[in-house]
Amino acid sequence: MAKLQFDPKALPVDSYAGESAVLSARLTMEGLRAHFASPPLWQPEITDEHRQREAGAKHTAASVLMPVVVRPQGLTMLLTQRTDHLTHHSGQVSLPGGRAEAEDASAIETALREAEEEVGLQRKHVEVVGTLPDYYTGTGYRVTPVVGLVHPPIDLIADPFEVAEIFEVPLAFLMDGMNHQRRTLELPGGSGQRTFYAMPYDRFFIWGATAGMLRNLFHFLRT
Repeated sequence: MAKLQFDPKALPVDSYAGESAVLSARLTMEGLRAHFASPPLWQPEITDEHRQREAGAKHTAASVLMPVVVRPQGLTMLLTQRTDHLTHHSGQVSLPGGRAEAEDASAIETALREAEEEVGLQRKHVEVVGTLPDYYTGTGYRVTPVVGLVHPPIDLIADPFEVAEIFEVPLAFLMDGMNHQRRTLELPGGSGQRTFYAMPYDRFFIWGATAGMLRNLFHFLRT
């Protein structure tokens, strides 16, 4: 998606997903490890973004790291605010990640490499606990979310070209359906609508593919 022609924050809230929060026992290091070690049968959520992708189109392989930081006050999710000058997803909240490169041995390797490049997160601090099903974006990417526990101390350095800010959100906030908003965009030319999730937190507006992947982590941990 090129630079947005609309302000997603200005769209009214249609509804809240409203599901109960993930059990607190699963929002711990031990809980995450155990759930990924013996994953339940569950179904990823099919978003409008996934439905509206062009049938039969080839998608570029990519990965994101879902960095769950182990803090004394509880687990947090590390996110980034992208810089405003980027052609794609400028100014949006994202998970560290990007397209796969030929030298990457796996989707996990892509996620770890991109996290090092974007925010300076060294892989020695990341304990990969598992992956989620691929997420297809309307911009033509097939994204593998890689979930990892991040063990401080960590010394992060943002790539000034791509990342304007690095921040953390309590995992308990993101894993509560009462914080998951639904908003609807009218597509140009009368071509329909697109409903997307948003999870506003403090001054940050988490939405789109990032919110969609967080929703799938939420469904996985609730099952």
